[in-house]
Amino acid sequence: MSAKSPNEILEYTSQVSVAKADRGIAKQIVLAIMAGAFIAFASEGSNMAAFNLFANPATYGLGKVLAGAVFGTGLMLVVVAGGELFTGNSLMIVGILDRKIRLSRMLANWFWVYIGNFIGSLLIAYMMNKSNLFNSGAFLLGGQTIKIAAYKTSLSFEAAFFLGIMCNWLVCLAVWVSYASHDVSGKLLACFFIIGLFITSGFEHCVANMYYIPAGILAKANADWAAASGLTAEALANLNWGSFVVKNLLPVTLGNIVGGALMVGVGYWFGLKRVKK
Repeated sequence: MSAKSPNEILEYTSQVSVAKADRGIAKQIVLAIMAGAFIAFASEGSNMAAFNLFANPATYGLGKVLAGAVFGTGLMLVVVAGGELFTGNSLMIVGILDRKIRLSRMLANWFWVYIGNFIGSLLIAYMMNKSNLFNSGAFLLGGQTIKIAAYKTSLSFEAAFFLGIMCNWLVCLAVWVSYASHDVSGKLLACFFIIGLFITSGFEHCVANMYYIPAGILAKANADWAAASGLTAEALANLNWGSFVVKNLLPVTLGNIVGGALMVGVGYWFGLKRVKK
């Protein structure tokens, strides 16, 4: 069966926006918790696959490629199994432009889905800390989990914002291309390659960071994992809930909205809808 054309993808995206807006709050939250957990599973799995490669500058790039190959599983689960993901829901802007949903309904969806994604991600971060899997590699996995979180909270607002734009530009393109496919295999391939590119590049995803950074904050309380991170006491102290929200989650979320809603949603609506008219 042939794939949808770009104009057909645009119309389908508009219809999906209406369905998402019409979904009740309780259902939005439950599906968002599931999606947050899916992305968190992908995040911890990609760390597990590549933590020893991250520790060596000579193999760092290879580690990013391997992590990217694993991470795509998260969006695959959201797209095929079902879930509400804040970053992907940036495409609901198409429904606004088509005048099929009101701005208030889109913003309400974004709010509840964001909360649900946060809950799902925190749940996996908590369970990973309790599982003692961070002991893997002579505590090195725990150390790398802390280092990743510390790096993300050390970014400048500007850097985090632009990394967020580039991230969700690709994530929403992955969702967009998955909409083109009529079968599961096509959707999986769309997620695998495009999401692999975003992770390999090192861009910033707010929902993934809802796992990465809380996992690191919780892990630093373990003396063995903190020592394996090789970070100074000052660096460990700077990794906290305040720096998580202010220095990463806020700018990355804003960047993700711009990358998904503006660069993909508005861009394709203007390029395809306007030309069609």
